[in-house]
Amino acid sequence: MKKPVLEVNHVSASYKEKSDVLKDISFQIEEGEIVGLVGESGCGKSTLSKTILGFLPVKSGEIIHNTTNPQMIFQDPFSSLNPSKKIGWILEEPLRVRKVPKEERKKRVAEMLEKVGLNKEYANHYPRELSGGQRQRVSIAISLIQEAKFIIADEPVSALDVTIQKQIMELMIGLQEEKKLSYLFISHDLNVIYQMCDRVLVMKNGEIVEEGQVEDVFSYPKHEYTKLLLASIME
Repeated sequence: MKKPVLEVNHVSASYKEKSDVLKDISFQIEEGEIVGLVGESGCGKSTLSKTILGFLPVKSGEIIHNTTNPQMIFQDPFSSLNPSKKIGWILEEPLRVRKVPKEERKKRVAEMLEKVGLNKEYANHYPRELSGGQRQRVSIAISLIQEAKFIIADEPVSALDVTIQKQIMELMIGLQEEKKLSYLFISHDLNVIYQMCDRVLVMKNGEIVEEGQVEDVFSYPKHEYTKLLLASIME
């Protein structure tokens, strides 16, 4: 049996003295698995991602990472890319921290840009010179160059037009298959979840109200909230 890359066991969390935003959350993500997290705005999806990565402390329960260096891909990575630095510099930064020699850094950056569908010339561009889809490719490259095996993708395609959405989703699936990556894929778009994910978690008011294989949940939803979500995409 595969060891989970992530174990979330009865986790509750809150902001300061407020009531719990996350309430007794439990789930696992296996190696090479894409798990979707869906729910309306404000239900706690992004709070859960912050808690998993340690940006928000766990109030009760535990989170176990069985892989090193988890990474996050944001809806629009522009705010997380240093606007004063070129893409090559940004991609080299984690390699500099690890004392990788300069020539090896340049080589790895060129290889990684190619891996995500950008030619090596993009190393000389600033983030502002790239489109949303190109910046998302750079964000994926940053995760891969740090050798992440578990990636949280928080609405990574919702700001992109349909054609670019499809390209980024295909890229992420291809890389996942090639490198045996695991994703927690957060989205409010059930169509995207259906296309991307193996399993799905449905969140409402800080709780997981339903989970299961995508085909099972979409075909035979059990919770009334899941039924409402699915009915909304049929209208």
